[in-house]
Amino acid sequence: MNAYVHAEISVKKRGGKIEDYYAIHDFMDCTKELCSDNRHRILHTLWGVKQVIIPIFGHTIINSDGKAINVKDLCEQDHILPDYRSRFIPTLADFVEAISTQEGDLGRFQAFFEAYKHHSELCRLLLSPLNHTGQAKSLLITHNSWFVNDIVPLIFKTSPVLQEFSIAPSELFNRMSFELWMDNGAECPNSTKNVDILRVKN
Repeated sequence: MNAYVHAEISVKKRGGKIEDYYAIHDFMDCTKELCSDNRHRILHTLWGVKQVIIPIFGHTIINSDGKAINVKDLCEQDHILPDYRSRFIPTLADFVEAISTQEGDLGRFQAFFEAYKHHSELCRLLLSPLNHTGQAKSLLITHNSWFVNDIVPLIFKTSPVLQEFSIAPSELFNRMSFELWMDNGAECPNSTKNVDILRVKN
């Protein structure tokens, strides 16, 4: 599904116009620039919505009908669930489980993190994947040039940094296996093996 189709879903559910919602749906899929298959959907999680989408777009937007729209509900109901056949919302841990571990990861992340430790809110954001999953390899999601130069400036209204980075986002996806649940909900991920939203609704 592309951003326009997701925006059409939003219009049907919430009124307004395509343009009211397109920017959010397009941004949720910005990771397609990093990975051309469905492994890219790391923002299609509650971590992505709460830690990235809402800080950039706000908790609510006002559509062209003058109606306040909850951004969390918009992301979950009009984008993430349709991408997974309305069966589940994957957790960040589901994606992280698909990432291979490499010796020396923690040391590399510590060295990368050193440049940002003076900024407490940024530190919290950069470490949030570790806090959510308990796995050092999860830091590949935030400790890379894309996250620091594309995402962080949008959240904190700072400027990108012109420098060499020791970790590129390509490493994240090169080390992530493609799991069947990523294929538009063909299977359930481990976090939802025992809870299928379709069954819960019925």
